[in-house]
Amino acid sequence: MRHATFRPYATLCAIALCAAPLTLQPAFADDDTPKDAPRGPAVTVLEATKSCFSDIVEAVGTIMAREETAVRPERPGSKVTNVMVEPGDTVASGQVLAELARPEGGTQQITAPIDGMIATSSAQIGGLASLRGETLFSIIAHGEYDLVAMVSASDVTKLSVGQRATLHIVGSNDLDGKVRRIAPTVEQNIQQSVVYISISTSNRLLLNSSGRAMIKTGQSCNVAVPLTAVQYSPRGTMVQIVRRNRVETQRVETGLSSGGEIEIREGLNEGDTVIARAGALLREGDPVRPVKAATESQTRPSESRSLPAR
Repeated sequence: MRHATFRPYATLCAIALCAAPLTLQPAFADDDTPKDAPRGPAVTVLEATKSCFSDIVEAVGTIMAREETAVRPERPGSKVTNVMVEPGDTVASGQVLAELARPEGGTQQITAPIDGMIATSSAQIGGLASLRGETLFSIIAHGEYDLVAMVSASDVTKLSVGQRATLHIVGSNDLDGKVRRIAPTVEQNIQQSVVYISISTSNRLLLNSSGRAMIKTGQSCNVAVPLTAVQYSPRGTMVQIVRRNRVETQRVETGLSSGGEIEIREGLNEGDTVIARAGALLREGDPVRPVKAATESQTRPSESRSLPAR
């Protein structure tokens, strides 16, 4: 007589199989994406739009008086008895600046020969004044200043007399200026040229203080994209765009740049879908899922610096 052997493991497996459902559910539910659509990484894109860029040449230099007149007594040995003005004062032609006592007796008045502003004064009561000695007064003629600045040789050919400039002066608010004169030569050692920019102001400026001028030399209007959208390689300058959800690489020619954006002179059309941040991981033909960048203001900065075309 055979005895049945109890196998607990087999019994548990049989129970599990009997309890299992007849149909299996998929691990992931289907999404709404068409089956034939390319599947790839999400990339931020934006639409290429037209914008205008100003071509700006930068010039750095110092504040100088356009014309400075020295005032001295007519006769030597006179002593200063009275001083009527101080540096920074505005004076008119013929205005009395100081009174002197002559060695032989009598007094002499020192007057301003021109309208202007007192730049410096060495006149002190009791001090001697001499025709060949230290200047009693130095007058900035008509209160006119120049920024005497240096410009690179590559930029000086863009300049012309009358071009407007915005000046950033140490110790002063931004001022308006205009190109007054351009030196006809270039300093050989540093390959820079001198430009004289007249300053429009009624305020006193500190002579020899530093200043920087941004001179507008022209304007260019073309398609613009973020600087981050441009790639530089031995093959040239590239921008990646998206067509039919796939990456295409466009060779472009760049121009001016300002405020994080760059002008595209050739290679892109207005309305092209541009990848906002080009990357080496994306290659020609790769499938991607474009995601539009957040809408931002379309206002462009009015000033741009020149970048070499690539």
